[in-house]
Amino acid sequence: MSVLPAELHTALQQLLQALQSTDNTVRANAEEQLNIEWVQKRPDVLLMGLAEQMGGSTDDGTRSFASIIFRRIATRAAKDAATQESKEIFLQLNHQTKTAIRAKLLEDYANESNKTVRHKIADAVAEIARQYTEEQILTPEGVRDTWPELLNALYQASQSPDASLRESAFRIFETTPGIIEKQHEEVIIAVFQKGLKDEDVNVRIATMTAFSSFFQSLTKKAQPKYFILIPDILGTLVPLKDARESEGLTKALMAVIELAEVASKAFKGVFGPLVTICVQMISDKELEDTARQNALELMATFADYNPKMCKQDKNYITDMVTQCLSMMTDVGLDDDDAEDWNAQEDVDFDESDSNHIAGEQTMDRLANKIGGKDLLPPTFTWLPRMLQSGSWRDKHAALMCISAISEGCADIMEGELNQVLQLLMPTLRDEHPRVRWAACNALGQMSTDFKGTMQSKYHSVVLPALIETLGAPEPRVQSHAAAALVNFCEEAEKEVLEPYLDRLLTNLMQLLRSPKRFVQEQALSTIATVADSAESTFGKWYPELMPALFGVLQEPNEREKRLLRAKAMECATLIALAVGKERMGPDAIQLVNILGSVQQGITDDDDPQESYLLHCWGRMCRVLGQDFVPYLQTVMPPLMKLAQAKADIQLLDDEENVAQIEQEEGWELVPLKGKYIGIKTSTLDDKFMAIELITVYAQNLVAGFAPYVAEIMEKVALPGLAFFFHDPVRVASAKAVPHLLNSYKIAYGVNSNEYLQLWKGTIEKVLEVLDTEPAIETLAEMYQCFYESVEVSGKDCLSNTHMATFITSAETVLKDYQQRVKERAEEAEQREDGEEPGEEYEFAVEDDQTLLSDMNKAFHTIFKHQGQNFLPHWERLLNYYDIFVTNSDPTQRQWALCILDDVLEFCGPASWHYYSHIAQPLVDGMRDDAAANRQAACYGVGVAAHKGGEQWSEFAAGSLPILFEVTQRPNARSEDDAFATENACASIAKILHFNNSKVQNVSDVVAGWVDTLPVTNDEEAAPYAYSFLAQLIDEQNQTVVSKAAACFTYIAQALEAETLQGQMAQRIVGAGKKLIQISGLDANQLLASLPPETQNTVKTLFG
Repeated sequence: MSVLPAELHTALQQLLQALQSTDNTVRANAEEQLNIEWVQKRPDVLLMGLAEQMGGSTDDGTRSFASIIFRRIATRAAKDAATQESKEIFLQLNHQTKTAIRAKLLEDYANESNKTVRHKIADAVAEIARQYTEEQILTPEGVRDTWPELLNALYQASQSPDASLRESAFRIFETTPGIIEKQHEEVIIAVFQKGLKDEDVNVRIATMTAFSSFFQSLTKKAQPKYFILIPDILGTLVPLKDARESEGLTKALMAVIELAEVASKAFKGVFGPLVTICVQMISDKELEDTARQNALELMATFADYNPKMCKQDKNYITDMVTQCLSMMTDVGLDDDDAEDWNAQEDVDFDESDSNHIAGEQTMDRLANKIGGKDLLPPTFTWLPRMLQSGSWRDKHAALMCISAISEGCADIMEGELNQVLQLLMPTLRDEHPRVRWAACNALGQMSTDFKGTMQSKYHSVVLPALIETLGAPEPRVQSHAAAALVNFCEEAEKEVLEPYLDRLLTNLMQLLRSPKRFVQEQALSTIATVADSAESTFGKWYPELMPALFGVLQEPNEREKRLLRAKAMECATLIALAVGKERMGPDAIQLVNILGSVQQGITDDDDPQESYLLHCWGRMCRVLGQDFVPYLQTVMPPLMKLAQAKADIQLLDDEENVAQIEQEEGWELVPLKGKYIGIKTSTLDDKFMAIELITVYAQNLVAGFAPYVAEIMEKVALPGLAFFFHDPVRVASAKAVPHLLNSYKIAYGVNSNEYLQLWKGTIEKVLEVLDTEPAIETLAEMYQCFYESVEVSGKDCLSNTHMATFITSAETVLKDYQQRVKERAEEAEQREDGEEPGEEYEFAVEDDQTLLSDMNKAFHTIFKHQGQNFLPHWERLLNYYDIFVTNSDPTQRQWALCILDDVLEFCGPASWHYYSHIAQPLVDGMRDDAAANRQAACYGVGVAAHKGGEQWSEFAAGSLPILFEVTQRPNARSEDDAFATENACASIAKILHFNNSKVQNVSDVVAGWVDTLPVTNDEEAAPYAYSFLAQLIDEQNQTVVSKAAACFTYIAQALEAETLQGQMAQRIVGAGKKLIQISGLDANQLLASLPPETQNTVKTLFG
């Protein structure tokens, strides 16, 4: 029975019909009436009326559409008249109305006979259920309101004899798992168990997806109770596989994939049978591709999250390699001679849903997670045979496999590159174009993954072959060979490229004449990369290339040629950077004028020339230096417009709108309480690039950019620090601020009123974002912005208020960090042996390490410029240092040690006040197993000797035995340990120099110290060590004279390593000459004992 009058239902029915009208005018008027007459004035009546229409209308379409509109309106956010808060409309209704609507929804749901309509009603029920689980909804008595009838109704539905009703119950569970998570697990298990064994396949699949959603909502601790259901889930897959029910199998596999992502260990007991089932699915070509690919994805997910379990299974790796390679041969099935492929103009055609792409991507993931040791043997049992096959598809698959695995298997493959190239190179001359294309692809990928080795050892193999392939008859092969050359040349030294430049550029110039625009565009990109790498050696080709590029840029601005013109701009400006302003002569100004003309001709938002122009202007600024300043009046207005762009944000609560936005490029959709927020990222990407370019101008023009600084700081950079819609904008703003400050400082002076006024507003904003930045990775950038800004402003630039504010925010950050570390430790305890944490965990650890490092630099910079004035504020964090410096995590110990070093270095004797917090950590640090911590502790002892004064002298001298221990550790000279060893050497020198009176048996200590040389890695430690050695030589110290040959060798090694520069290098050369003189050494004999490279250095420096 309806609680609303008949005339109201009549009006509502008419409105629903109008909302579905194909007449745009009728529909628009109906939308207006809905919003003004119903939503704004009587939402309670509207929602109750819709709920009644959902159950009372005799028309299936009306009931279905009423369900859709109900869901949309109930979840729409609007301002609550009573509280002025933004709330979903259903939540604003009074308790009695909400209760009545809930009851009506459940009645509609139970009575509906049409399966499609019931699903729509179920979606509406789920949305209201979500509100009750996510929000604090109160009864008139002030206690939390719930929807107790819902769970009972769903339980009854899940036991119904009607299969479609059972299915819909699980659909609601899937959408709103929170309604069951507080129920007793035995009841929940029984319901899911029954659903997984249901006679109806759709109910079984709905149960799987509901269980997956529910399981993901659980804490790690609660999950193991439900592992008992995993065998039943596998039991659901088998009949679907056997019946080749591809659509259902696809849905079911998606649910299992989600479970594997959350708890791979749940499958430990059934992993072998699961591998067998999935391999059967992957290899079954009667199944649809989506189902096969989902089975492959499930197996790859286990590699991502539990590679150890995969390695322990006797079949997993071999079967996965076989199936991936098999799927990778599913290419060009209806185009055997590649005629269609050759004719295709869109070379970036999306094939992401193809089998061969799925196989490639899975091999890439296996390589990164399983590793070369286990993956390469079974892979290379196939690849040589496939490369010798008569089938072009086999060869194509093998080559694409090499591309896919080279990054993940790089540590082993790099040593076997010669053999891999012997297999690969003949395919560049294969008769089939797609094989040659794949060979180019493999060489390009290997040039990146084995960068350095490919370029230095195999240039004579790779470059001539790729240059020859530029002359292939097929445009797509030409273009891909040019693209592979980009990868090779990006990592090549100019000395490697120089012998090949003539032939390479001759062939690339030929491609510029190709009738295919995509070939021309790629040729321009490759020429640009070659210019960037070849630098000044590119000058020979300048007279031929630059006029051709000018010609392209001076042609009419036709739409289809815009990308080509953009590439020409990129190429011209990279050549300009390579050859320099002097070589360009008047062409430099002509190029800038051409860029200005291009900028004025841009009228369409989608013109690719606009984004390319940003980078081109930046390059020309670097080329011209101060000569670029007059052009700022042209480039700055459009740049400021981009940099000040606001976020374009839309709240989407309509499925059609969501679908439409999903199809458009440049949008990001963020789910929020059943709706989506659409953010137009293309606008924000342009804003980010504009701020980056502003930084380039400030960095290169310095004082010349000062007239623009104040406006940019006020309208772009400082607001950008808190632009929470787009992380890259905040990062770019943080990088811009110090350069803008420096520009102003150079122009006006650090003590000028202009600079001090700019500094006042800037430092306040920067300190503010240290307290409000939510993203850890970006917070590290904010700390970098802070310390670089303080570095620009220099001594005593921070007030006591500034320092106190800094410490307050730092303390909050440290507390939050400790909480994250604790949570990760708890999560690690719950992981089983072999279960990997996943990328998110690794990224989180990495982000925290970066954050601590940048915080360290911030403290270092404050101590450097504020000295002892910072100590009263810093003391507030002493408890954290005491905890960190004794923590089991080496990163935390290093963080504390580095700041203790700063206290010693910049506060001198005043640091003695903190002896009890500093001394023992330094002693323990010198014995730390982590080399970085030994380095920090050894450095600290040296600083105590140098800057600590009389009070620290005995501690420093007493540390000598431990410093010697550091230099005598096994592998003390290894790459990891060298810096700790060299810092110990330098610190011993400082103690002997500054605290000599406290050292017993000085001559014995000096003799031992000489044996700790040389210092050939640490450019900061080397001057202290060799300055002391020069002092001993000047004093004709007998210990040094008696070890003259060794000392001279140590001097030569440091000079060869270039750890000594400028005056220090001159001083040690003079000391070396004196040492030869006073010791009577045979200089020629000494020279002959050195390696050839060192001999050349000695001859050059010693004359």
